[in-house]
Amino acid sequence: MPMTVDTPAPSRNSIPAHPTPADGSSPGADLGLSSVLTGSLPPTLGTPAAPERYQVDAVFTRRPLPAELDALASSAPHDALLAAGYPDVTLRVSDRRLEIGNSNLEELEGGLSTVLADLLAGISRRVRQVESAAFDKAAAAADIEHKRTESVLQRVGSITFRTTSTPE
Repeated sequence: MPMTVDTPAPSRNSIPAHPTPADGSSPGADLGLSSVLTGSLPPTLGTPAAPERYQVDAVFTRRPLPAELDALASSAPHDALLAAGYPDVTLRVSDRRLEIGNSNLEELEGGLSTVLADLLAGISRRVRQVESAAFDKAAAAADIEHKRTESVLQRVGSITFRTTSTPE
């Protein structure tokens, strides 16, 4: 009787077609900003005592992925802001908010909001490209492992233990 081994072979079908963000948002959705938190603005805005520069908190459209947070913490966003003419603006993530420091509503209305939207979308796209390449690499490795396991199981299945003599 042939010997069988009940080892489940890895299957590419068990791997999801695309990685999905933990918050359930669409895997293709770029990180963005939806609105300014008015409660975080200085209470003196619109008065002679209003500060020239202050922090503006904006709400993300979804929870940032860990790789997006890493990219936002790197020097690349500052370099992009510098190149766009906003050398003094700082960015810091706090939960689902982007703290836009040393800025003001006038800068945001005058183009900074678009620079930030483009920056966040670019980060999301780069993160997706890296994750997609890693996913493809893992799927290819799973395919190779599946084929290897099938080959071993075929070889095992072809082994029989028979005597060479015939019974008398």
